[in-house]
Amino acid sequence: MTTLTLASRWNPIDWPLTEGPIPHAVTVAGWAALFALAVGRDRSWWRFRLPAALLTAAALSLLLDAVVDGWWHPFPEGTPEYVGWWIAIALLGFCLVGYRFRLLAWRRRGIALGLSGLVLLMAASEINIGFGQFPSGRVMLAPWLTKTDGLVPTKAGQTLAAPADKVLEEVWQPPADLPEKGTVSVVPIPGLRSGFKARDAYVYLPPAYQANPRPLLPVVVMITGQPGVPGDWVLSAQINEAMDAFAAEHHGLAPIVVMPDQLGSTWANTLCLDSKIAKTQTYLAVDVPNWIHQNLQTATGRKAWAVGGASMGGTCALQLGVNAPDVYGTVLDMSGQEEPTLGTREQTVKAAFGGDGKKFDAVDPVQVMARKKFPDTSVALVVGETDGEFRPQMEKVYQAVQGAGMKAKFELMPGGHGWVVFRPGIAQQVPWLAQQTGLTR
Repeated sequence: MTTLTLASRWNPIDWPLTEGPIPHAVTVAGWAALFALAVGRDRSWWRFRLPAALLTAAALSLLLDAVVDGWWHPFPEGTPEYVGWWIAIALLGFCLVGYRFRLLAWRRRGIALGLSGLVLLMAASEINIGFGQFPSGRVMLAPWLTKTDGLVPTKAGQTLAAPADKVLEEVWQPPADLPEKGTVSVVPIPGLRSGFKARDAYVYLPPAYQANPRPLLPVVVMITGQPGVPGDWVLSAQINEAMDAFAAEHHGLAPIVVMPDQLGSTWANTLCLDSKIAKTQTYLAVDVPNWIHQNLQTATGRKAWAVGGASMGGTCALQLGVNAPDVYGTVLDMSGQEEPTLGTREQTVKAAFGGDGKKFDAVDPVQVMARKKFPDTSVALVVGETDGEFRPQMEKVYQAVQGAGMKAKFELMPGGHGWVVFRPGIAQQVPWLAQQTGLTR
């Protein structure tokens, strides 16, 4: 083992934040801090101030739940219970400080605030463990550490395509100077046909894309969940690293990955449909492919194009697979919903189609699959073993895709709902995506 390897392994920003000694230490410190804040010496504390702090924290938690899930309603399925629990614990820490703050000397006030900070850190750590957004400090700092290159849409003088009886890997010979890693770029993809105002997309180009002759690589369009940003696939899922690892074992070959925006803003929900909300399906099935064809040299045809996503993005991927089957021949749905939703079907139909249920039925993927067969479409469904909200929905979707004649597989991953499943899930499915899109045998 080289010194460089040892140094990188012991770099503090690479220490795990969702398992091992660090989160355990944070949990112990947080509970100890909460206990210290809850203990008092005088009777008034035990009789009045401590009960008042508990009641205040409970009231604030209920109010926050009413505002977020009842009024704002950013998550169609509601806030996960464990998130609500740990937010309540964090609020209790601050309430305990608030009810004893005036009784303390200045120095002890600072200590009390520090203790409440430990309680907040514990709550944030536990939520992170459940969702898996930041497995290490490096991922947390990815927006500042990840290098993105400007995309120069140059056309290679020569290209290489696989004949009908072979896959691309069988006819590809990498040049000696092929780079070890691919590139990540941030680019605008305008909604010329849809009118959709999308945020900038991310584009991953594998090492082989830099070669001349340039192999005509397959395309994977990846869609994030809601709330989310296109960069989540790079910053949280580290999809570029998964693709680079695959390319290292396949002579620099890997799919091109385009990560467009389907939301317009972090908390919006367009349902990935053409509706009163936005023409997002047209954006993803027309504008994005048109931009790719104009700016990149890639394989063409539905068999070489895949669409994938996670959570609401997984639902979106399946929608595109059945509503735009001429564009996408392969679908990766990770922890998606049974149907596009804003909460209830009534709310969804009213907001998207002015209450016209027939228009919703025409594009709802499960209902589309009940009417049509898709024998030339391949689908992978991936969901967390302990995902009580989405696993039952994915099981229904699996029955629907089988009934529609798709080439389908259903896989369970350790964990619940979040990047704890999506990150290893995409890495595990890269070989399958490469095989389905004609890159490897």
